[in-house]
Amino acid sequence: MKNKAYILLLVLMVSSCTFFFKESDDRIKVARVNDSYLYFDDIKDLVSKDATKEDSILVVQNFINRWATQQLFVDGAMLNLSESQQESFNKLITQYKNDLYTKAYIEALVKRTIDTTVTDDEAKEFYEANKEIFKLNEELIKFRYVHVVENMIDFKSIEQKFKRFNPTDQKELDSISVQFKSYSLNDTIWIKVSQVIDKIPIMTTENKNELLKKSNFVQLKDSLGVYLMQINEVLLRSETAPLEYVKPTIEQIVINKRKLELIKELEKDITKDAIKNKQFEIYN
Repeated sequence: MKNKAYILLLVLMVSSCTFFFKESDDRIKVARVNDSYLYFDDIKDLVSKDATKEDSILVVQNFINRWATQQLFVDGAMLNLSESQQESFNKLITQYKNDLYTKAYIEALVKRTIDTTVTDDEAKEFYEANKEIFKLNEELIKFRYVHVVENMIDFKSIEQKFKRFNPTDQKELDSISVQFKSYSLNDTIWIKVSQVIDKIPIMTTENKNELLKKSNFVQLKDSLGVYLMQINEVLLRSETAPLEYVKPTIEQIVINKRKLELIKELEKDITKDAIKNKQFEIYN
């Protein structure tokens, strides 16, 4: 913990010295801590043009106080840390800087080069080869529902269309959906049962078994109205997740794998090219 505190102080020291400790010139000085100065140029863009005078003063004053506190800690570290500690931490700071530059450069190269398209065939191939990693840890269902007030004039008609749900029924239900308190008519996608319970107040962990019966029609009523639900398909815990459900995850895995392979190639190529161009030599 002590070492981490020292490293933090030295990182602050380097950034602060680089930014604020400048040779004397004609710039307007705003504050001083020992031999370090804060200039007007360093604070002139802190506040927006439409800020009030009071707000501007407060922002600037807080910035100056933070700068002074930081600089005092940095100066204290410089006086109290041994030379060996400072040298050790400076090496860590240099390594951290190098890592940041390297990471940023590699990411830029990868972003410019990598193919982020994952075809259906690639996704399917990965899925078939790795089904064991796609076991469900919660139940999924395909279902539709509508929530309506009980005394709707055309309730029976809505119920009939909802149950039958042929293309004409789907179109008609969608056209009058503004009359529903809430609804979801897309029953072709897999969703988590936990999401259904969160979305529909009448559903609870106690009565969720009604959602886990395939080809089941459920009609429930409370003070808020009537809920019509149709469960088309069900997948239970530990069953294999369907491809369409895990496809976004597969795409990310495939792309990340490509990134790692590309980074390895970049590391190899940059060294090879440097040797070829006599930018890199190892002396015997």
